Amino acid sequence: MEPVIRVVDLWKQYHQVGGNNSAALRGINLEIAGGEAVALYGKSGSGKTTLLNLLAGLDRPTQGRVEVEGQDLESLGEQGRTRLRRQRLGFVFQFFNLLPTLTAFENIFLSLELAGKPNPEVAQKALESVGLEEKGNRYPHELSGGEQQRVAIARAIVKEPAIILADEPTGNLDTRTGEQVLMLLTSRCREFGTTLIMATHSPLTCRFADRRLQMIDGIIVEESSCQENQP
Repeated sequence: MEPVIRVVDLWKQYHQVGGNNSAALRGINLEIAGGEAVALYGKSGSGKTTLLNLLAGLDRPTQGRVEVEGQDLESLGEQGRTRLRRQRLGFVFQFFNLLPTLTAFENIFLSLELAGKPNPEVAQKALESVGLEEKGNRYPHELSGGEQQRVAIARAIVKEPAIILADEPTGNLDTRTGEQVLMLLTSRCREFGTTLIMATHSPLTCRFADRRLQMIDGIIVEESSCQENQP
Protein backbone atom coordinates (compact mmCIF):
# COMPACT_ATOMS: atom_id res chain seq x y z
CA MET A 1 0.00 0.00 0.00
CA GLU A 2 1.28 3.44 -0.91
CA PRO A 3 1.99 5.76 2.03
CA VAL A 4 -0.30 8.78 2.29
CA ILE A 5 2.79 10.97 2.86
CA ARG A 6 6.28 10.41 1.51
CA VAL A 7 9.20 12.75 2.16
CA VAL A 8 12.48 12.26 0.26
CA ASP A 9 15.78 13.99 1.20
CA LEU A 10 13.97 17.09 2.44
CA TRP A 11 16.03 20.22 3.17
CA LYS A 12 14.94 23.71 4.13
CA GLN A 13 17.50 26.49 4.42
CA TYR A 14 16.94 30.12 5.32
CA HIS A 15 19.18 32.96 4.24
CA GLN A 16 20.43 35.06 7.11
CA VAL A 17 21.95 38.52 7.28
CA GLY A 18 25.62 38.34 6.32
CA GLY A 19 25.14 35.66 3.69
CA ASN A 20 25.09 32.66 6.02
CA ASN A 21 22.54 29.92 5.55
CA SER A 22 20.68 28.22 8.39
CA ALA A 23 19.23 24.75 7.79
CA ALA A 24 15.88 24.17 9.54
CA LEU A 25 15.58 20.70 7.99
CA ARG A 26 18.50 18.53 6.94
CA GLY A 27 17.82 15.61 4.63
CA ILE A 28 14.66 14.13 6.14
CA ASN A 29 13.22 10.90 4.73
CA LEU A 30 9.83 9.79 6.00
CA GLU A 31 6.80 7.68 5.13
CA ILE A 32 3.44 7.86 6.95
CA ALA A 33 0.67 5.36 6.39
CA GLY A 34 -2.99 6.17 5.95
CA GLY A 35 -4.82 6.37 9.29
CA GLU A 36 -1.61 6.55 11.31
CA ALA A 37 -1.25 8.96 14.25
CA VAL A 38 2.29 10.35 14.50
CA ALA A 39 3.83 12.60 17.14
CA LEU A 40 6.67 14.84 15.94
CA TYR A 41 8.42 15.37 19.25
CA GLY A 42 11.10 17.96 19.92
CA LYS A 43 12.05 21.25 21.50
CA SER A 44 11.25 24.64 20.00
CA GLY A 45 13.50 25.21 16.97
CA SER A 46 13.96 21.52 16.21
CA GLY A 47 12.20 21.83 12.83
CA LYS A 48 8.74 20.44 13.66
CA THR A 49 6.70 23.41 12.41
CA THR A 50 8.90 23.80 9.33
CA LEU A 51 8.21 20.17 8.43
CA LEU A 52 4.45 20.63 8.90
CA ASN A 53 4.50 23.74 6.69
CA LEU A 54 6.27 21.80 3.94
CA LEU A 55 3.84 18.87 4.23
CA ALA A 56 0.98 21.35 3.81
CA GLY A 57 2.58 23.07 0.83
CA LEU A 58 2.60 26.36 2.75
CA ASP A 59 6.35 26.59 2.23
CA ARG A 60 8.64 25.12 -0.41
CA PRO A 61 11.74 23.03 0.24
CA THR A 62 15.26 24.05 -0.67
CA GLN A 63 15.87 20.48 -1.80
CA GLY A 64 13.95 17.22 -1.82
CA ARG A 65 10.40 16.11 -2.47
CA VAL A 66 7.08 15.91 -0.62
CA GLU A 67 4.34 13.61 -1.91
CA VAL A 68 0.79 13.70 -0.50
CA GLU A 69 -1.57 10.95 -1.64
CA GLY A 70 0.89 10.18 -4.43
CA GLN A 71 1.03 13.77 -5.68
CA ASP A 72 4.31 15.69 -5.80
CA LEU A 73 3.51 19.05 -4.16
CA GLU A 74 5.97 20.95 -6.33
CA SER A 75 4.38 19.71 -9.54
CA LEU A 76 0.89 20.71 -8.36
CA GLY A 77 1.66 24.44 -8.60
CA GLU A 78 0.29 27.07 -6.23
CA GLN A 79 -3.35 26.61 -7.24
CA GLY A 80 -3.09 22.85 -6.92
CA ARG A 81 -1.55 23.13 -3.45
CA THR A 82 -4.30 25.52 -2.36
CA ARG A 83 -6.96 23.13 -3.63
CA LEU A 84 -5.26 20.24 -1.80
CA ARG A 85 -5.27 22.18 1.48
CA ARG A 86 -8.94 23.12 1.14
CA GLN A 87 -10.17 19.67 0.18
CA ARG A 88 -7.80 17.07 1.63
CA LEU A 89 -6.01 18.65 4.62
CA GLY A 90 -7.25 19.81 8.00
CA PHE A 91 -5.37 22.02 10.46
CA VAL A 92 -5.37 22.42 14.24
CA PHE A 93 -3.16 25.09 15.83
CA GLN A 94 -1.88 25.96 19.29
CA PHE A 95 -3.70 29.31 19.30
CA PHE A 96 -6.86 27.89 17.66
CA ASN A 97 -6.86 30.39 14.72
CA LEU A 98 -10.62 30.81 14.76
CA LEU A 99 -12.01 33.85 12.95
CA PRO A 100 -13.12 36.19 15.76
CA THR A 101 -16.01 37.74 13.80
CA LEU A 102 -17.63 34.35 13.09
CA THR A 103 -19.56 32.17 15.52
CA ALA A 104 -18.44 28.64 16.34
CA PHE A 105 -20.91 27.27 13.80
CA GLU A 106 -19.82 29.76 11.12
CA ASN A 107 -16.13 28.90 11.62
CA ILE A 108 -16.95 25.25 10.96
CA PHE A 109 -19.29 25.97 8.06
CA LEU A 110 -16.63 28.15 6.37
CA SER A 111 -14.36 25.11 6.19
CA LEU A 112 -17.05 23.28 4.23
CA GLU A 113 -17.60 26.27 1.94
CA LEU A 114 -13.90 26.47 1.09
CA ALA A 115 -13.90 22.73 0.35
CA GLY A 116 -16.77 23.27 -2.08
CA LYS A 117 -19.36 21.27 -0.15
CA PRO A 118 -21.39 23.67 2.04
CA ASN A 119 -23.93 21.79 4.14
CA PRO A 120 -25.33 23.31 7.37
CA GLU A 121 -26.45 19.91 8.67
CA VAL A 122 -22.93 18.50 8.36
CA ALA A 123 -21.54 21.53 10.21
CA GLN A 124 -24.09 21.10 12.99
CA LYS A 125 -23.24 17.41 13.35
CA ALA A 126 -19.57 18.34 13.64
CA LEU A 127 -20.44 20.69 16.49
CA GLU A 128 -22.38 17.91 18.18
CA SER A 129 -19.47 15.49 17.74
CA VAL A 130 -17.25 17.72 19.91
CA GLY A 131 -19.98 18.33 22.51
CA LEU A 132 -20.71 21.96 21.61
CA GLU A 133 -24.16 21.69 20.02
CA GLU A 134 -25.50 24.29 22.48
CA LYS A 135 -22.73 26.81 21.78
CA GLY A 136 -22.85 27.17 18.00
CA ASN A 137 -23.99 30.80 18.20
CA ARG A 138 -21.16 31.89 20.48
CA TYR A 139 -18.13 33.82 19.25
CA PRO A 140 -14.59 32.60 20.04
CA HIS A 141 -14.07 35.16 22.83
CA GLU A 142 -17.17 33.73 24.54
CA LEU A 143 -15.65 30.24 24.70
CA SER A 144 -12.97 28.78 26.97
CA GLY A 145 -9.62 27.71 25.51
CA GLY A 146 -10.66 24.07 25.52
CA GLU A 147 -13.95 24.91 23.81
CA GLN A 148 -12.16 26.96 21.15
CA GLN A 149 -9.84 24.04 20.44
CA ARG A 150 -12.87 21.73 20.17
CA VAL A 151 -14.31 24.09 17.53
CA ALA A 152 -10.95 23.97 15.74
CA ILE A 153 -11.07 20.16 15.77
CA ALA A 154 -14.63 20.18 14.39
CA ARG A 155 -13.52 22.65 11.70
CA ALA A 156 -10.66 20.34 10.70
CA ILE A 157 -12.69 17.11 10.77
CA VAL A 158 -15.91 18.39 9.15
CA LYS A 159 -14.70 18.12 5.54
CA GLU A 160 -13.43 14.56 6.17
CA PRO A 161 -9.82 15.28 5.18
CA ALA A 162 -7.28 12.59 4.43
CA ILE A 163 -4.74 14.23 6.74
CA ILE A 164 -4.84 16.53 9.77
CA LEU A 165 -1.75 18.53 10.69
CA ALA A 166 -1.73 19.73 14.30
CA ASP A 167 0.91 22.22 15.46
CA GLU A 168 1.21 22.14 19.29
CA PRO A 169 -2.56 21.52 19.61
CA THR A 170 -2.43 21.52 23.43
CA GLY A 171 0.35 24.07 23.93
CA ASN A 172 -2.07 26.79 25.08
CA LEU A 173 -4.13 24.55 27.37
CA ASP A 174 -3.73 23.25 30.90
CA THR A 175 -2.76 19.58 31.29
CA ARG A 176 -6.25 18.24 32.02
CA THR A 177 -7.91 20.14 29.16
CA GLY A 178 -5.03 19.23 26.86
CA GLU A 179 -5.54 15.55 27.61
CA GLN A 180 -9.26 15.84 26.87
CA VAL A 181 -8.54 17.62 23.58
CA LEU A 182 -5.99 15.00 22.52
CA MET A 183 -8.42 12.20 23.32
CA LEU A 184 -11.11 13.90 21.25
CA LEU A 185 -8.80 14.68 18.32
CA THR A 186 -7.30 11.20 18.07
CA SER A 187 -10.63 9.41 18.55
CA ARG A 188 -12.25 11.44 15.76
CA CYS A 189 -9.30 10.75 13.44
CA ARG A 190 -9.47 7.02 14.14
CA GLU A 191 -13.22 7.07 13.55
CA PHE A 192 -12.76 8.58 10.08
CA GLY A 193 -9.49 6.82 9.24
CA THR A 194 -7.74 10.19 9.07
CA THR A 195 -3.96 10.41 9.19
CA LEU A 196 -2.87 12.65 12.07
CA ILE A 197 0.52 14.35 12.45
CA MET A 198 1.05 16.31 15.66
CA ALA A 199 4.05 18.57 16.28
CA THR A 200 4.62 18.74 20.02
CA HIS A 201 7.11 19.33 22.80
CA SER A 202 4.85 17.57 25.31
CA PRO A 203 5.41 13.89 26.21
CA LEU A 204 1.65 13.70 26.89
CA THR A 205 0.91 13.74 23.16
CA CYS A 206 2.78 10.49 22.58
CA ARG A 207 0.26 8.60 24.70
CA PHE A 208 -2.30 9.23 21.97
CA ALA A 209 -0.12 8.45 18.93
CA ASP A 210 0.98 5.24 17.21
CA ARG A 211 4.54 6.39 16.53
CA ARG A 212 6.92 9.02 17.87
CA LEU A 213 9.53 10.76 15.73
CA GLN A 214 12.00 12.77 17.79
CA MET A 215 13.50 15.79 16.03
CA ILE A 216 16.70 17.62 16.95
CA ASP A 217 18.26 20.37 14.82
CA GLY A 218 16.27 19.54 11.70
CA ILE A 219 16.89 15.79 11.78
CA ILE A 220 14.74 12.86 12.88
CA VAL A 221 17.11 11.25 15.37
CA GLU A 222 14.88 8.58 16.84
CA GLU A 223 11.79 6.65 15.82
CA SER A 224 9.81 4.47 18.19
CA SER A 225 6.35 3.12 18.78
CA CYS A 226 4.52 5.04 21.47
CA GLN A 227 3.98 1.81 23.41
CA GLU A 228 7.74 1.69 23.94
CA ASN A 229 7.58 5.13 25.57
CA GLN A 230 4.86 4.30 28.07
CA PRO A 231 5.92 4.33 31.74
